[in-house]
Amino acid sequence: MNEPFKLEKMLWTDVDFDTMSWHDNPIHGFCFDKDFKFYLDIDYIFRWVKTKNGKHFKFWISPCTLVFENVYDFKMEEDNPSDLVILAVERDNAKVPRNVEFIKKDTEYDWLIETLHGEMTFTSVGFKQYVRSQPVLIGNQIIELSKRGGVSFDTTISK
Repeated sequence: MNEPFKLEKMLWTDVDFDTMSWHDNPIHGFCFDKDFKFYLDIDYIFRWVKTKNGKHFKFWISPCTLVFENVYDFKMEEDNPSDLVILAVERDNAKVPRNVEFIKKDTEYDWLIETLHGEMTFTSVGFKQYVRSQPVLIGNQIIELSKRGGVSFDTTISK
């Protein structure tokens, strides 16, 4: 159960999409900036580890900043915004961005972030996920705010 966990990298992008899962990742906050970026402060679960009795799990988890780029057509339907937990992140409908000459990206997608009590939908060219600290092994799927440094949208990669 206490096998060491070696983090592969500190920056993940849409190139890694097919190897990533955001299932049961809590969202501590989100915001937008003037450059059409959508920021989410999440606790990302890198690995689920069964306990010795096989009935429970522990989690290798880190605070991360997930940033979607060139976001537009954002919609959110959420019945309980105080309990934001991601169930799944999906993308489809690949197409050429309408401002391809300006943004220098050749593909954008329609994204769906399904949560426990609703969903967020938008169009974006992709994402970057910044790991803000090394994963820790804990018995919960959420890191306490005091232990994760509060809510943050920092994109500084720690070593």
